[in-house]
Amino acid sequence: MSAVAEMLKVTEAAVVSRVSARDVNRAIDEHILPDAFISKDNGRLVFAGACSFISFYFEAAAHLTSEERLAAIRAIAPRLARSRKLAWAALLREDWTVRHDFLTIDLIPFLKRTSERLSDLEAAREMVMSSDDVLGGSPVFRGTRVPVYDVAASVAAGHSLDRILAAYPSLDAEKVRLATIYAEANPVRGRPRASGTLPEGSVVVTDRRVPRLRKAG
Repeated sequence: MSAVAEMLKVTEAAVVSRVSARDVNRAIDEHILPDAFISKDNGRLVFAGACSFISFYFEAAAHLTSEERLAAIRAIAPRLARSRKLAWAALLREDWTVRHDFLTIDLIPFLKRTSERLSDLEAAREMVMSSDDVLGGSPVFRGTRVPVYDVAASVAAGHSLDRILAAYPSLDAEKVRLATIYAEANPVRGRPRASGTLPEGSVVVTDRRVPRLRKAG
């Protein structure tokens, strides 16, 4: 499983935290995350374990003030920093409760979800391969020639799982789910090129054509 101390790209941290990349950048710019959990030496990187702080800050907004959320993060941050060498299993056995006056906050649910999403991200990475010999280096599902981004785009377009699996028989529901995680963590730069042919490995479900409406003269 991915290490607690792994440094994640902003888009990866957004997936793990279940927020937008904009929110991750906000957590950096507004110093919601302590500087010890951020690196800017080679692009913006976020300490994987600190994704639990990001998700807590934004998810708890309906119940706690900004000051209360920041105080909780500041109180628990030194402990997380000292736990960099721990495995996730050991980390989750510790007490992550913050107590301040009458307020008690348990951060363990956020740490658990961070651990689970990191496992998903790692599984998505392992599932994908890229080689110049296969579709010009486009990321594909390992052992196939099915483009990962095409499958993720089908999900984003609202296509049903049954339709996607019918179009890509080599996949299963878990691979489709992980494809969306991989695509979110590694968004394509620029506008995708239009293609008039189906990707290799896909199956035509229907070839019904809808005539284009002509404009009135």
